[in-house]
Amino acid sequence: MELHDLITKITPANEKAYDACIYHFDHIAKPVGSLGKLETLLAKVAGASGTPKIDLSKKCVLVFCADNGVLAQGVAQSIHDVTTAIANSLVRHTTSVNTMAAACGADVFPVDMGMIDQVDGLIPHSIARGTNDISEGPAMTLEQAKQAILTGIHLVKERKEEGYRIIATGEAGIGNTTTSSAILSVLLDVPVEKVTGRGSGLTDDGLLRKQNAIKKALEVNKPDASDALDVLAKVGGFDIAGMTGAFLGGAIYGIPVIMDGFISGVAALLAVKLCPYVKDYILPSHISAEPAGQMLMEALGLDPIIHANMRLGEGTGAVALMPLLDMAAAVYWNAASFDDINVEAYEKWTSN
Repeated sequence: MELHDLITKITPANEKAYDACIYHFDHIAKPVGSLGKLETLLAKVAGASGTPKIDLSKKCVLVFCADNGVLAQGVAQSIHDVTTAIANSLVRHTTSVNTMAAACGADVFPVDMGMIDQVDGLIPHSIARGTNDISEGPAMTLEQAKQAILTGIHLVKERKEEGYRIIATGEAGIGNTTTSSAILSVLLDVPVEKVTGRGSGLTDDGLLRKQNAIKKALEVNKPDASDALDVLAKVGGFDIAGMTGAFLGGAIYGIPVIMDGFISGVAALLAVKLCPYVKDYILPSHISAEPAGQMLMEALGLDPIIHANMRLGEGTGAVALMPLLDMAAAVYWNAASFDDINVEAYEKWTSN
């Protein structure tokens, strides 16, 4: 099916399921709303899933791996070999996200979306062996961007068919804070300097090279801010495109998708630009320590509950939300109600 046809299938999340979850929480023997955002996040899971019978027993992380041609401009401390090393560690289950996911019972699915080096054990969906240098021309063709998005959608469909009920997004790709900053500068119409950070730890000179590479990319490519696909194809990356598809896939197939940090958030913003209803299916996890972290959340209208100055990537921030959701679900299913303890329910206070 064509990308446009899939997007037209997206509808708003189920309000009745959302309200039913909140109603159930209101009748648990505790002050009304006292678990705060944990309650509303779990209700969002219900709305996205279409049922208040919340099941988080099977969860996973999709880690999209890709290389970026803009590395040729010295925008990162590392070269593409580090993407390869991370991918090998993902296969060996030894990365940060692997160990964190194992601690909360989540499976990790690393995907080759377009790495320069081939790594055995990754799910093979390579669009090309890395993108082009955005400072010299488009990162990819429009057809490649659509193919990468469709891949992300398909991966969500596969996971749902395998019984997964919640999916986290992650990425691995040296140089992808550069592509993310380029996209965000265009979509929010803000200066490059305001959305560009040091990534994994650039020096002052390195940060200047990064900013200049992005400025040149925007000048050369002239991405159309009103066309999310055009922006993605011209200054994005295969990893970002795959995650954009994952967020769209969550909305298409009725499965909540947890957003990680800055790069994942840029993909979420692209997905919401393609279809505003997608926002109903996105669960924010943490606010990135990248300079544009707060700006991105405001653009999405989302409010992450983890404020830990995280900026690791791989989906680690998204996975960090999973134990919190598990605990909220434990209260939802197992805590006593007011009827159980023969106590009159608290009234729900509302302002005039």
